Amino acid sequence: MLIRIDIEKCTGCGTCLNVCPFGAIIIKEYKAFITEACTLCGACVESCPESAIIDERGKEEAKQATMEDMQDSKFKVQGVWVFAEQSQGKIASVAYELLGIGRKLAEELKSELSAVLFGPSDEVQELIKWGADKVYYADASQYAYLDDELYARTLVKLINQHKPEILLAGATAIGRSFIPRVAARLRVGLTADCTGLEIDKETGNLLQIRPAFGGNIMATIVSPTSRPQIATVRPRVMKRGEYNPDKKGEIIKIEPLEPTGKVKVLERVEETSFCKVNLQDAKVIVSGGRGIGGPEGFSMLWELASLLGGTVGASRAAVDEGWIPYAHQVGQTGKTVCPKLYIACGISGAVQHLVGMQSSDIIVAINKDPNAPIFNVATYGIVGDVKVIVPLMIKKLKEGVSE
Repeated sequence: MLIRIDIEKCTGCGTCLNVCPFGAIIIKEYKAFITEACTLCGACVESCPESAIIDERGKEEAKQATMEDMQDSKFKVQGVWVFAEQSQGKIASVAYELLGIGRKLAEELKSELSAVLFGPSDEVQELIKWGADKVYYADASQYAYLDDELYARTLVKLINQHKPEILLAGATAIGRSFIPRVAARLRVGLTADCTGLEIDKETGNLLQIRPAFGGNIMATIVSPTSRPQIATVRPRVMKRGEYNPDKKGEIIKIEPLEPTGKVKVLERVEETSFCKVNLQDAKVIVSGGRGIGGPEGFSMLWELASLLGGTVGASRAAVDEGWIPYAHQVGQTGKTVCPKLYIACGISGAVQHLVGMQSSDIIVAINKDPNAPIFNVATYGIVGDVKVIVPLMIKKLKEGVSE
């Protein structure tokens, strides 16, 4: 064995157990042991906090072995895949956002972009016009509604057949429900709630960027030794690509699988009692934070939003204070939005809020503190009291309407 464990140094912490992509390490009597399943990928060597795992091949030999492993049939992968979720035949907007970033990733990797669609829909061609080269399509009736088990089995089968390099899905109720099942069955990693995706120029690995430690830092996660690299992406974080009505592509009908019968949808009931605010589709959002002073401050924000044809959002601080319902919350623990105009009123700009709105086309920040972090992402900044600035904006807009 060219990679060995120094038993004297090993503390049995289990760190190597978690990083090994092949399950080739076991713990016995509080010590780690490498089994015959080891592929010499070297992932465990640098992970050991006690430096108890020793690679006797030398660094250059280790790098060469890793590259050889990547050429093995397990890693003969190509292509970027996007799972295009649908509801009642209508493809979710996050699918088109994923096609936008997927197109960029595929071009950098010089590979194809494919979409996977489960369930009957009249919008299959739209996936191609928004950037997909191929669409793997299961239009059988059993796929009309989410069935975790059926969706997972079908997607795993497709992946094993075609071996994509990257799989992207929306961090939505559907994506969060069954994509972890797919990753677990394939024994690969999954990075959830990504807000950024890039290709490492040197290695070709997918750099998966997401908030960590409560949103206080942005972590970059890499899966260097397992394929496909799977990531879920928050809606409204990525921009749609270019729409080409003349683009041609291939629609591949896939053989449907039979459901297991564990879950059956009896009826679909639309929620009508919930607060009717659709932040994610709004083109103009006027958001308030702790700086507006209280629930009465949202009255002027509603008036301003109405004049601009938009709706009202809020920071977590304002929601926690009970000034406005949670449905209006923008940020890491709320909605991710991407309007054409975002007006932040009395919001300091904590990173947890920024990750939910910094992709907006135009950001106007109003804050008394000239050093507020919100100004770092703002297109236009106004230093002043929101209780003075917003009424002036309302006045000017009303004057313009009257004229």
